[in-house]
Amino acid sequence: MNPTYILAGQLHRDYLLSEKGPSRLDIPGGNLLYAAAGLGVWESGIGLLARVGEDYPHDWLRSFEKRGWDTRGIHITAEGLDLRYFQVILENQSVERNNPVACFARLGLPFPKALLGYLPASGNDDDRRSSNPASPRPDDIPSDYLNAHLVHLCPVDYVTGTRLTSAFRQASVTTITLDPSAAYMTGKTIYDVHILLGGLTAFLPSEEEIRALFWGSTDDLWSMAEALGDFGCEFIVVKRGARGQMLYDSVSKKKWEIPAYPARVVDVTGAGDSFCGGFLSGYQKSYDPLRAVLYGSVSASLTIEGSGALHALETLPGLAQARLDSLDGSVRQI
Repeated sequence: MNPTYILAGQLHRDYLLSEKGPSRLDIPGGNLLYAAAGLGVWESGIGLLARVGEDYPHDWLRSFEKRGWDTRGIHITAEGLDLRYFQVILENQSVERNNPVACFARLGLPFPKALLGYLPASGNDDDRRSSNPASPRPDDIPSDYLNAHLVHLCPVDYVTGTRLTSAFRQASVTTITLDPSAAYMTGKTIYDVHILLGGLTAFLPSEEEIRALFWGSTDDLWSMAEALGDFGCEFIVVKRGARGQMLYDSVSKKKWEIPAYPARVVDVTGAGDSFCGGFLSGYQKSYDPLRAVLYGSVSASLTIEGSGALHALETLPGLAQARLDSLDGSVRQI
């Protein structure tokens, strides 16, 4: 059966340390998996689109398939790809991604040989001229993926984002959502973002990202959302972490503020990606962006209560629906 949902993004091999909890070394991660877990809380029929090297653990790919996820869109390249990702969660919930040797030593843990030579990727380099080797290409898309009903693009470089959105638009996919990369959300790239947003169903930046895009222009988040809606995108969702989300409907001009579910925070990594997966499910069920935001909020709440990309899928049956029901009536229209 052809997948109903297509998620495009990157896969990582995560090395996650914590000053308060257990460490998890060399586990499956990446924005694609966090989004898939956020969607998988509610739905099956998920197709994954990414690139990995030959050394990526094949048993991980088989584990994705056992969850019912279609992995034919995960292209295994002949050249090696460094997919390692390291971070440590500090006691105050802040994140440190530099100097893994010092972090392991501080926690009294042996340094794994697999991290030798690791250098953290800079998330702020301008990516409008070349594509990341780990980002999927239009040629990687299985032909039946082009028949999907809904597509979500996780944060990828600008070149990849434009190529993939173009490919799916040409295939007449009607619902395309996009979570931007911080690298191209700067004041000097507003024209490029304008091009990217045309025809999107939903654009889902974080508050930090949208403020960086409009730096020096305005400090009003609603004005920013309205400007982005004028670029041809139906819905703008501003993710604000513990402060919830802001939703702007560019067609009806309506505005809403949605609170975050009051979850017990263990690790906020991937919360935004998980939110986007949940949003896609909620939108497919109702084509109501407000309802979609509630689904996304629940998915994010499940993700941050544990560590690792797949934690949201390990929660008790019925918990997601109970949280969704509890959020009903908590929305405020502006």
